[in-house]
Amino acid sequence: MPRIGVYLAHPRPGSFNHAVFDTVVRHLRDLGAEVLAHDLCAEGFAPVLSADETDTLRSAADAHDAQVALHRAEVATLDAMVFVHPNWWGMPPAVLTGWVQRVLAPGVAYKLGTAEGEPEGLLGAGRALVLNTSDTPADREEDEFGDPLQKIWAACVLPYVGVADVRRVVFRTVTDSSDETRASWLREAREHAAALLS
Repeated sequence: MPRIGVYLAHPRPGSFNHAVFDTVVRHLRDLGAEVLAHDLCAEGFAPVLSADETDTLRSAADAHDAQVALHRAEVATLDAMVFVHPNWWGMPPAVLTGWVQRVLAPGVAYKLGTAEGEPEGLLGAGRALVLNTSDTPADREEDEFGDPLQKIWAACVLPYVGVADVRRVVFRTVTDSSDETRASWLREAREHAAALLS
């Protein structure tokens, strides 16, 4: 049974991001996956990286925060990951940025000091799916901003920790979308989530 972590970063209950998260979690469970579902805002995940956590000489197992320790232990066991979040200022929300910085730590998600001088990814999760919402039209996102979220996830974060297969889907524009459009996006989210299992 594949073990999949699904992470939501949106503070407002009832948002479309919550609908995507709930749909993906339910669908993956219906397909037989073991799903570790985390609504980071509802769980009160603290995003601020402490000075102690930047000490690379400390063991990653020495996390003093029980919540961070749990997430670190879980992420090391995953076969795939799903991230659901809006595009805010070309970045994930602060809670998810903090999750990346605090959970995908040296000794947990990667190690430095390899013979090649490059970091070595340690995660066994071979695949990741990023489901974004946005109010920026696709052509403007690419032409004016260079699609920063694609660079963050597919170049900077996930390959660094060993995730080679990074998939990303953007639902846009959300604010003026109809119920019918949102229903089609939820169907699309289910299809992309199911594809992680094949």
